[in-house]
Amino acid sequence: MNTNTIEVTAPPAAAVPTGAAVLVLEDGTRFDGRAYGATGQTLGEVVFSTGMTGYQETLTDPSYAGQIVLMTAPHIGNTGVNDTDMESRKIWVAGFIVRDPARRVSNFRAERSLDEDLLADGVVGICGVDTRAVTRRIRDAGAMRAGVFSGDKLGLSNEDQLQLVREQPSMAGKNLSGEVTTPQPYNVPVAGGIERVGTIAVLDLGIKRATVQYLAEHGFDVAVLPATSTADDIRATKPDALFYSNGPGDPAASDAQVKLLQEMLREGIPYFGICFGNQLLGRALGFDTYKLPFGHRGINQPVLDKRTGRVEITAQNHGFAVDVPIEGESESPAGFGRVQVSHYSLNDQVVEGLECLDIPAFSVQYHPEAAAGPHDAFYLFNRFRELVANRSATTSTTTGDAN
Repeated sequence: MNTNTIEVTAPPAAAVPTGAAVLVLEDGTRFDGRAYGATGQTLGEVVFSTGMTGYQETLTDPSYAGQIVLMTAPHIGNTGVNDTDMESRKIWVAGFIVRDPARRVSNFRAERSLDEDLLADGVVGICGVDTRAVTRRIRDAGAMRAGVFSGDKLGLSNEDQLQLVREQPSMAGKNLSGEVTTPQPYNVPVAGGIERVGTIAVLDLGIKRATVQYLAEHGFDVAVLPATSTADDIRATKPDALFYSNGPGDPAASDAQVKLLQEMLREGIPYFGICFGNQLLGRALGFDTYKLPFGHRGINQPVLDKRTGRVEITAQNHGFAVDVPIEGESESPAGFGRVQVSHYSLNDQVVEGLECLDIPAFSVQYHPEAAAGPHDAFYLFNRFRELVANRSATTSTTTGDAN
């Protein structure tokens, strides 16, 4: 007889809100539901994530700052939350929409309920809505400004609620890196037992903890720097490589980070960027970016690796993309030589990766660290490690010959 038991707990009564709530879209569409998490009012861009799991990683991903996130999976919260799976210091989403929140937590790794974390971080949410209907609306009309109202704010008139939603600025043109970046530089040494490759300077535009961890596990001493860092700040780390992280906002509103990247590329520092870092590489190379109708969010996004012909299932969260032809080679308008698209989406042929052919730089639009899975793209860390190691060896040989 199996005597093992799994503790089943319910969130404390104080963490379970009561009362009605409403989701209001900028086109005037309204969805009635129940309060979930904190009560009050929240505004943001409403988007949907198609992951079947990994809600804690989604909520604590700084890339979701300013967005009201809808989970298309119907049952959320059953595995609770824990400190290990936190991808940053707090929950970043502006609001949270689910159909059926779990009222019981049943998982051996759970340390508390999702309700408790939503309440502690002041995240206003809504549950009991038809999430499929909301998703269809977003797919048809595109990502929209929205608001969730509950508690005292539910008493506002329909007209006042809609006015608040429409008066908020859109995501286009927003620079949010300063809100999510680390306030101070910090260092993470190469992981124990791993051969050191060198030092990598990481510009934190909204980085996830798993990314820093995996860079350290691939031979790098990691120097994480705030988004406002200068070229001299990067040079002070004596970097062998440069990394731009994921992050929220419009890449067209990040001119300072683009100019910084151009300066570093001209100095020949090997570069790897993910998500926002892919968009900023595109801009640094001289290409434009544009806003997608409803973006790619979730852990089941199919991407084709043009080099191998292999299809990868990837974790993504982006509402903007780089505008460059997916076939053939393109010449960098900013003078960095030849560029080609290395990966593209099999859903809508959006650019998912860039590879520079004349400088040591590449990037992808998705998350190879994928803490909640999948791990098809994990090889990219090894690819970058080899690029840096081979370049360091070549530089050492050249320097030795010159002497």
